[in-house]
Amino acid sequence: MKHSVRGNIDPFIVMDVMEKARKAEENGRKIIHLEVGQPSTAIPFEALKRTSHIMERNPLGYTVALGLPELRKKISGLYGRWYNLDLDPARVVITSGSSGAFILSFISLFDVAARVGIGAPGYPSYRQILKSLGMLPVDIKTSLENKFQPKKNDILSNSLDGLLVASPSNPSGTMLDQNELAELIETSNSVGANFISDEIYHGIQYDKKAVSALEITDQCYVINSFSKFFSMTGWRVGWMVVPEDHIRVVERLAQNLFICPPHISQVAALEALSCENELSQYIEIYRKNRQIIMHELPQIGFQNFAPPDGAFYFYVDISRYSDDSLSFCDDVLKEVGVAITPGVDFDPERGNTTIRISYARSTDEISEGINRLGNFMKKRGYFC
Repeated sequence: MKHSVRGNIDPFIVMDVMEKARKAEENGRKIIHLEVGQPSTAIPFEALKRTSHIMERNPLGYTVALGLPELRKKISGLYGRWYNLDLDPARVVITSGSSGAFILSFISLFDVAARVGIGAPGYPSYRQILKSLGMLPVDIKTSLENKFQPKKNDILSNSLDGLLVASPSNPSGTMLDQNELAELIETSNSVGANFISDEIYHGIQYDKKAVSALEITDQCYVINSFSKFFSMTGWRVGWMVVPEDHIRVVERLAQNLFICPPHISQVAALEALSCENELSQYIEIYRKNRQIIMHELPQIGFQNFAPPDGAFYFYVDISRYSDDSLSFCDDVLKEVGVAITPGVDFDPERGNTTIRISYARSTDEISEGINRLGNFMKKRGYFC
């Protein structure tokens, strides 16, 4: 059988790295996972206990397409606590992870051949989902000097139909302040480009608070997820906030594309929203891991990286040692059993000289992983 042209997209390389690591573990090796943005912590215990109790008494059939009303209401309350916003729960749409939200957003906002600006480096699936939908991802080449974030002139010079930004970003963890975010939103509006804000790492920040696009305008789409701050990656539940006049458009798409997000995951998310105190303790683990890596990277030969403001990643320059990040990461996995992600996953043109290191795991694993990476660098003669 023939396959479609639009199905011919690039792999999500970090998933390939995970599979290589899994095979190594299957063969008895102990692998340190610094490749994937997956917390080592689980959903809060109380949330899991209450969810299990509900499972025993509820058949958990379909929900309405936009998600459980009580979950949407509780998420609107989160915006009051985190951003001092009075958000209408009707504007909250529950999705099958942030991935489902991206699909709904792109189809709702853009037609075939639309030009959508995304930062490079940036989350790989933006590019591939847009391609698979017949849209054109426009890579905006960001720099370390600009915290790997787009600037006003990037919008003005690219004839965009839309702009997607992430703050904190993946893979660099850098954030936009309120003035920077407002400038991007205002410039997008001035050229008629729809604005999407990826906020899935909100709640995971260190020295300053992340700003939501909703603090600036209601004329945008905001995407968030229970995967990161709420430590629920495998539950595949997220949400989006849309303008009031877009609710019915998104609802019709959700009805036909997904029917509804997983009922059990929505129940678990509802319960997790009552566990913010426990979840906030997880941030202290990431904070400690961040300090360890920030101190140790220069000691083992890695000098150039942007200190992350949030999320749990370092995006690191390896140009002194390699111009093939795929091979570099393969060698690290084979020789010292540390899984890291090649930069070409995030920036197809310039990512051959970068890697991403995740510090979402336990502190013991992070320390062991950096120690092994240092041994790799010494063995290669990259530093003394």
